[in-house]
Amino acid sequence: MMQAMIFAAGLGTRLKPLTDTMPKALVKVGGEPLIKRVIDKLSASGVDRIVVNVHHFAQQITDYLNDNANFGKDIRISDETTGLLETGGGIKKAYPLFDSSSPILIHNVDILSNVDLRSFYQLAVKAEGKDQAVDAVLLVSWRKTKRYLLFSDDMRLVGWTNIETGEVKSPYPNLDPSKCRMYAFAGIHVISPKLVMTMDEMPDRFGIIDFYLKECATHNILGYVKDALKLMDIGKLDTLAQAEEFLAEL
Repeated sequence: MMQAMIFAAGLGTRLKPLTDTMPKALVKVGGEPLIKRVIDKLSASGVDRIVVNVHHFAQQITDYLNDNANFGKDIRISDETTGLLETGGGIKKAYPLFDSSSPILIHNVDILSNVDLRSFYQLAVKAEGKDQAVDAVLLVSWRKTKRYLLFSDDMRLVGWTNIETGEVKSPYPNLDPSKCRMYAFAGIHVISPKLVMTMDEMPDRFGIIDFYLKECATHNILGYVKDALKLMDIGKLDTLAQAEEFLAEL
């Protein structure tokens, strides 16, 4: 079974005033809500089950999915209306809604890309003959930013840095960012059931990157750089204006 989670609980503050009356998931790009575009891409990739977390105008998302008969998919709602749980806490809460034998593809609702999600998902499915299972795969890219994930030469996650402040987070003491490969996280990742189970000791609310950094010394968490990546995060009104042109490129 191939399964996925769409992060749709965010407040969408950077898309105000649109998100004063609707959730970010229902903001339209090219005439279609963002959530429909992600569902269509997941469906085309062979995803059988989708869990959507909701918080901001949660009922609008639930009603939209019901009105469209869940687009013929097995779609389940993880309700965070009592309080946002962040990215890690959102996965932890939603986990009982998944099949515990398959990895989970995590996709932000506001991302458009040319990533082949099926091939990306397969990177986290243990290949025959591999010595070590893959616990998570993070889509990363080279772009100018202040915060980077740090990887070893074989693209295993080893830490994080803010190049402006010099701050480093890593389970490895004295990690030197200049000796690491540096990439920015692109908001799409796959996590194994085995790694999700270690979230039991985490609080209800936590960020997924902090969790990956905590676990990367004891689990096989890899970065994946896609050649010729085209990805747009529809986080702000100005990117919304550029999105239709971007869709045409895709």
